[in-house]
Amino acid sequence: MVNKQPNVVCFGEVLWDIFPEGSRAGGAPFNVAYNVHKMGIDVEVISRIGEDDLGEKLQEQISKWGISTELIQIDKNHPTSTVIAKIDEHNEANYEIINNVAWDYIDYIPEYNDLVSNAAAFVFGSLSSRNEKTRNTLFRLLDAAKLRIFDVNFRPPFIDKELIKTLLYKADIVKINKSELHQISQLTDLIYQTEDEVVKAIQQSFGITEIILTKGSEGATYFVDDKSYAIPAVPITVKDTVGSGDAFLSGFISKRIFNKNPQEVLTNAISLGAFITSKAGACPNYSYSEFEEFKIKNPL
Repeated sequence: MVNKQPNVVCFGEVLWDIFPEGSRAGGAPFNVAYNVHKMGIDVEVISRIGEDDLGEKLQEQISKWGISTELIQIDKNHPTSTVIAKIDEHNEANYEIINNVAWDYIDYIPEYNDLVSNAAAFVFGSLSSRNEKTRNTLFRLLDAAKLRIFDVNFRPPFIDKELIKTLLYKADIVKINKSELHQISQLTDLIYQTEDEVVKAIQQSFGITEIILTKGSEGATYFVDDKSYAIPAVPITVKDTVGSGDAFLSGFISKRIFNKNPQEVLTNAISLGAFITSKAGACPNYSYSEFEEFKIKNPL
């Protein structure tokens, strides 16, 4: 088990994104962990890879980045996950996600409970819940977590109405984009005139204190109880949007766990999302000082 208590635990898929130009380590929870780590925060990833060449290479890459692989389980029966990724003419990524892979079978290990219960934040998404085995492990760990951050990450065809409702009920903080907000409003029959009204209805219906709504080039709005804080986007040249939402969440988490004020939290989230979007891939090589310099040059 882990020798040092992490501030943040990320749960779910780690995988290889297969792009036309080559493969990149990824998976939404891992992308969040990567950028949280870059912010100088201790992080652990609970996931599962296959006992195969792809799994070995993935473990090597993660270790090379300085992130612990102690809680990444090895599966003898299911392969390391791969996702076929394509970038369209708008620099948006589309994914073909292979089913029945190692992270669908994450074992529950009792020692995880202490780790999760003592962490400042436990981060999870909707995709990793598609299989019963991993879903049951997630639910047990959610019961132990003190701050549960739900990164809605709809990937057709793996969208289950009742599961999404359950995950919303279990979350303390939810991050969604405009498309996901629209889908949630349809799944939960919450139809209102404006985005703000839908967000507030979700807060009330599911007992969620905080919701972050990302709007791409329009910035983001952070809803805390009955208040909301809106900040515009950083104008940048988009390299690609792979992992931009994950980077945004990393920027949010790295401030939020230290109880910074909402404006500072949201500013850091938008800045890191923009910074990563200006680079290729979800996990580009950069230093914290480079990010700080970017913020100085692009104030909000």
